[in-house]
Amino acid sequence: MEIIKRNGTKEQFDDNKVYKALEKVFASLNEKVDKVQIQAIVNEVHEYAANLKEISSVELIQDKVEELLMKHEYFQAAKCYILYREKRSQYRQIVNGFSALVDEDLCELIKKIQVDYPEPEYSFELLLNKFKAFYKPNMDHDECLKMLMKASVELISKEASKWEYIAARFLSYQLHEQINKLCESKQINNYYDKVEYLVSQNYYGNYLLNSYSKTDILELGEYIDNTRDKLFTYSGLDLLAKRYLVCDHEYHILETPQELFMGISMHLASCEKDRLKWAKKIYDILSNLEVTMATPTMSNARKPFHQLSSCFIDTVDDSLTNIYKSIDNFAQVSKYGGGMGMYFGKVRATGSDIRGFKGASGGVIRWIKLVNDTAVAVDQLGVRQGAVAVYLDAWHKDLPEFLGLKTNNGDDRMKAHDVFPAICYPDLFWKMCRQDLNDLWFMMCPHEIYQVKGYHLEDYYGEEWEKRYLDCVNDDRIDKRSIVLKDLVRLILKSAVETGTPFTFNRDHVNRMNPNKHEGMIYCSNLCTEIAQNMSAMEIEKQKIEVEDGDPVIIEKVKPGDFVVCNLASLVLGNIDVDDEKHLEDVISTVVRALDNVITLNYFPIPQAQITSDKYRAIGLGCSGYHHLLAKKGIKFDSDEHLAYVDELFEKINYYTLKASMKIAEEKESYPCFKGSEYDTGEYFKLRGYSDSKWKDLAAKIHEKGLRNGYLLAIAPTSSTSIIAGTSAGVDPIINKFFLEEKKGNIIARTAPELNMDNFWLYKSAYFIDQSWLIKAAGIRQRHLDQTQSINLYITNDYTLRQILDLYILAWEQEVKTIYYVRSKSLEVEECESCAS
Repeated sequence: MEIIKRNGTKEQFDDNKVYKALEKVFASLNEKVDKVQIQAIVNEVHEYAANLKEISSVELIQDKVEELLMKHEYFQAAKCYILYREKRSQYRQIVNGFSALVDEDLCELIKKIQVDYPEPEYSFELLLNKFKAFYKPNMDHDECLKMLMKASVELISKEASKWEYIAARFLSYQLHEQINKLCESKQINNYYDKVEYLVSQNYYGNYLLNSYSKTDILELGEYIDNTRDKLFTYSGLDLLAKRYLVCDHEYHILETPQELFMGISMHLASCEKDRLKWAKKIYDILSNLEVTMATPTMSNARKPFHQLSSCFIDTVDDSLTNIYKSIDNFAQVSKYGGGMGMYFGKVRATGSDIRGFKGASGGVIRWIKLVNDTAVAVDQLGVRQGAVAVYLDAWHKDLPEFLGLKTNNGDDRMKAHDVFPAICYPDLFWKMCRQDLNDLWFMMCPHEIYQVKGYHLEDYYGEEWEKRYLDCVNDDRIDKRSIVLKDLVRLILKSAVETGTPFTFNRDHVNRMNPNKHEGMIYCSNLCTEIAQNMSAMEIEKQKIEVEDGDPVIIEKVKPGDFVVCNLASLVLGNIDVDDEKHLEDVISTVVRALDNVITLNYFPIPQAQITSDKYRAIGLGCSGYHHLLAKKGIKFDSDEHLAYVDELFEKINYYTLKASMKIAEEKESYPCFKGSEYDTGEYFKLRGYSDSKWKDLAAKIHEKGLRNGYLLAIAPTSSTSIIAGTSAGVDPIINKFFLEEKKGNIIARTAPELNMDNFWLYKSAYFIDQSWLIKAAGIRQRHLDQTQSINLYITNDYTLRQILDLYILAWEQEVKTIYYVRSKSLEVEECESCAS
């Protein structure tokens, strides 16, 4: 028997198609119908068809199916089947509508996408109507594709957020189409050809061809799964295409999103014995958007100049040579895309002596202005200017002027608008704020203290620092600048409300919980306040002249200090099934290995960075998608349930991270300073209250086998990479459920991740959450982080300065180590992206 299809073609009548259609109908109703009963109806349809001389249309068969369902009293099934036919009829009308306007390739693409989004709010009739509004006669293929994207983007709403993914499907198609044409023109037929071409043109590093055979690369090419492009939102894929995918010098994109992930994975696995295994595992966590690497790693892995680290921290010593050397270090770091944290707490204050001449010093502000100018000047080939946070102690004599660096009042000659100021607070400061704001606070010059006392006050913390500070206060030989505490607090909070800064660094909390205090101390954090690692200033010997090959050469010897490097990645919590502990452990073990390999493979802009990196092998595994995860689990941000959950989740993450680092140490070796660390002695676990049998067993194993990485966990802001992953940034709440974003003249609608009616009210704006919930959650989370976390405070115009101060005091009481921006609803603070990965 032959049946005439709707397009006029003929094909053999197939009983199996009728059977499957009926099976789907009953399944949709959750009705248990015996297969024999379904087959009986199919047999009757077959008998009916056999008696027809010619089956003139599909509709005749479908009419008979309806009739038989009614005859056998399957009334609900008959209704469902009728509605299904109506829906299919509408679908065909929509397809016909597109067919009249676009070419066959685009029409096939539309059909495929429509199947994946059957919900009524994603009816392609809406897309067709929107597209018709943009359509002009004789539009070519490329123009139609652009208008389909534009139409999809304009349909994004709070009620229909998945149009973000539909728009991304059109963008993905466009990217692949353009790249395929380019490959055809260059006779690139497979992934090996692609890698070989990109290496030959100096877009990829030749180390990829040196590390992998042709067979290896072809196998990895086969492993690439382009269907994973479906996981992108439009904003995420658009950002990836514009900022991360490799382009030629004419800005033609040369690699697909999945090739980007594979290129990064090949690079990060190239130092492994089983390179293919780890390249595939790293590719899986990246391409499934379960992990994002930091912006420099995403941008530079696989390339010839592979500076993979996000941020660096330097200790500026108190000498002309050291100050300029530190500024030069910043310039070199900025040149290769890194951000910087610079500690100025050792530099003498205004009015201090120089070589015995009283009042000769101009203080720290003039040097910070040089740092500011360097940030502007070294602008990464015009891409973006350098970014730097400058840290000063709360007791430094130049603090009041430091607080005016970014504010709009005062002397412009004392301004440095392009740096991000931060203050290092001792416990004593917050104790006094809590007790009596009318007390006097004393600020002194670190150089003068050293001259009188013979020690550097900034080299101590906790009770020892407090004892020495009070000793200095009571020593009449040391000149002091006093201020009523409430006046200083007012200056700090005024700057915070006006500019979002200064950032906060609670130095005593940081150093008490430092697992490597046997090797040094921590003076400050980085650009985004999530890194806390041992620091020390370099020592520069006097230059001397030597003769080499008959020519004089000038030699300068530098004894490197601890010049901190942070290598970052983030677990995308909203995209991981965190309840599947086996999978969570596998993801964490893979990303820890990838980050450890970043240290081995990295190109360091300055040698001190490499020495420190090799010494501690520090990494910073963080997370994004935290609010996304809470919303998916039905947990309110401002609830006790949230506080219980954050404790459970991050203890689990810490456990698997330590375990992963231990396993790598067993295979390779421990970081050089492991012996005597608190990981080794077990003090790390006692300080955090890890006392159950699971933790005791892990502590014993770490003591025996070692640890690969001296620092492990740090939560960055993830402003850019969270967009790529289609999730919320860092651990903060979202700001808006729905908002409009302007990109090069186009308005793009954005929604909270996977926004729907089930989670709509769980996505509460950060500005409408009592900030004490953010701080309490951060305090609980902090216990499980060996470093720190980038958290913000969100305030409205209703907040008083006293309320903001109370939040700072609460953060200190909850042992929160750092606070990033104070984000005022009426203020758009500058967002730095060097480290906001």
